[in-house]
Amino acid sequence: MTNPKLSLAIGIACISFSPIFVKLVPLTALGAAYYRMFFAFIMLAPYCLFYKNLRIPVKSLVIAITGGLVFALDIAVWNISILRSTATVSTLIANLAPVWVGILSLLILKKQPGISFWLGTLIAITGMCILVGLHNVIHLKLTEGVLYALGSSILYAIYILLTKDVLSSIDGIVFMFYSMLASTVALGVFCIFNGDQLWHYSAHTWLLLAILGIVCQLIGWITINYAIHHLNPTQVSVTLLSQTVVTALLAWLMLGEHIDFIELMGGFIVLIGIGVTFMKRKAAAA
Repeated sequence: MTNPKLSLAIGIACISFSPIFVKLVPLTALGAAYYRMFFAFIMLAPYCLFYKNLRIPVKSLVIAITGGLVFALDIAVWNISILRSTATVSTLIANLAPVWVGILSLLILKKQPGISFWLGTLIAITGMCILVGLHNVIHLKLTEGVLYALGSSILYAIYILLTKDVLSSIDGIVFMFYSMLASTVALGVFCIFNGDQLWHYSAHTWLLLAILGIVCQLIGWITINYAIHHLNPTQVSVTLLSQTVVTALLAWLMLGEHIDFIELMGGFIVLIGIGVTFMKRKAAAA
């Protein structure tokens, strides 16, 4: 079996390429999202159909399908943000999901986060204000890309809250089967209603789409889920923040995206803040 730490590193590398491919393929945001899920699903489905028991409790099935629908919206909105902003900024703001998980847990589940969460949230929001410009925040002049990225981070937080318990009761691969099936169907319907072109692409475009689905979605999340089951989940969550750094490097090398000093400092502060939200008080850990 793969070393969990190596598996995590592979997973982060895989998902870090996702915003780059979304920028490179000549498709709409919805089209790229659809093929990301489509290629991942058609590669996973044969294995599940022949080697997995797909019978699961109705409640788990409903949660998996609902989670898939929410994830479809998340990917679609995130892709829109990538096309309307930079890959680095979109990825960074989308990683605010842990902050929204804590806030939604308080509002919906009445679960009180610790002091470290609120401190981390304050730091992360401060960093985000620096990143997008304090003047823009005060006057609510946020770009469409930033707003879509914020929406994506909230949708992913909802996905986490919906699915966090079911993954402990059913096989993770089986969950991915039903979740990706729901995501693929939903995104396909979105594309049809939006009038997106879904064929007549060049061989190069099909290759990029296949890599986006198989490498960034399927391999990326299978390896990350494997790491989560064998390592401390908090440590994995914090380590996943390095995706932003890897994506920024890839965007610089492959897309020529430039990030200035103020954006760099704002992004760094956001990462620190998100990292702090995962810290537990020593008293609680004792």
